[in-house]
Amino acid sequence: MPEVWTVGIPFPGLVEAMATRAEAAGFDGFAVVDSQNLAGDCYVGLTLAATVTERIGIGTAVTNPVTRHPAVTAAAAASLQLASAGRFVLGIGRGDSALAHLGRAPASVVMFEQYLIALQSYLRGEGLAFDDLDFHEGVAPPVGTLGLASTPDDSRLHWIASSAAKVPVEVAATGERVIGAAARHADRVMLAVGADERRIRWGIATARSARADAGLDPDALAIGAFVNVVAHDDLDVARTLVSGGLSTFARFSVMHGTPSGPFDESQREVLDTVHGAYDMNVHTQTGSPQASALTPEFIDRFAIVGTADTCRTRLAELVALGLDKLIVTGPSIGADRQQARVATERFAADVLPALHR
Repeated sequence: MPEVWTVGIPFPGLVEAMATRAEAAGFDGFAVVDSQNLAGDCYVGLTLAATVTERIGIGTAVTNPVTRHPAVTAAAAASLQLASAGRFVLGIGRGDSALAHLGRAPASVVMFEQYLIALQSYLRGEGLAFDDLDFHEGVAPPVGTLGLASTPDDSRLHWIASSAAKVPVEVAATGERVIGAAARHADRVMLAVGADERRIRWGIATARSARADAGLDPDALAIGAFVNVVAHDDLDVARTLVSGGLSTFARFSVMHGTPSGPFDESQREVLDTVHGAYDMNVHTQTGSPQASALTPEFIDRFAIVGTADTCRTRLAELVALGLDKLIVTGPSIGADRQQARVATERFAADVLPALHR
């Protein structure tokens, strides 16, 4: 039985209600985005969510390796782990809108893997040699220039109790190299390759192969996926509702202009169009140029849309491939509110319970 999470926005005053509704609906977890120019602070939002919920997991979907030093991210994660009584999961990727609104592209895969190594070391309470850091601390001079009698020998989170459960780290991954880094260093790989069964199979095989090549047990690797899902009896309405968010995930598969993973020619044409049309000023929104570039055929394969029965069947097929967690993204920003509410309620009532059987 897979974990099923939903996603929200960390606006204080709103995030509490979203988390409460997610818990009441039966979701296993509630995650928030981390995009400082577009939404409130994710850790503040999740702290508020933790105070109004009791059972549901909370997490980031996802943070990035650029806007915070790994020691700062680890400290925030460990603090939320304590505040939520062990319910926190740290989701991280290379970065997207959070960096675009700083005038930057996603972090390089090499830098991202170095960040993951440091992050996991901090979360385990281990020390890192100062020479092995080379992150944001480099803007300041070495502490030795102060002439103190004594200084720290390394960098670590001294306050993490050795008996405390380590914060799980999940990596959102689309391309082969990031999937590989996640397989080597994450506690779970969260594929962001769409809902096409062929692409999910490819992502799972890529992750397990990379893990085996690193001398690690491929069967011990936890793998989940981000999936755009809208349950609605009117298929055209469902396609419109899902289009804004789906366009963002489609772009991940063609981030630098070359599509990743398996695809056919019609999918490639859509991915190329999305890449060229993408307007970050209307990120994830219904009616955006990138959303308008999606064809019905593309939506039906890259997302899961249609009746509750269709959604149940498609999701069950993905879980059967070996996924143990789903982070479900529903109706997009800017979609018709009434129809979005219908779809959200339909998923909670008629799809989610079947995934928990």
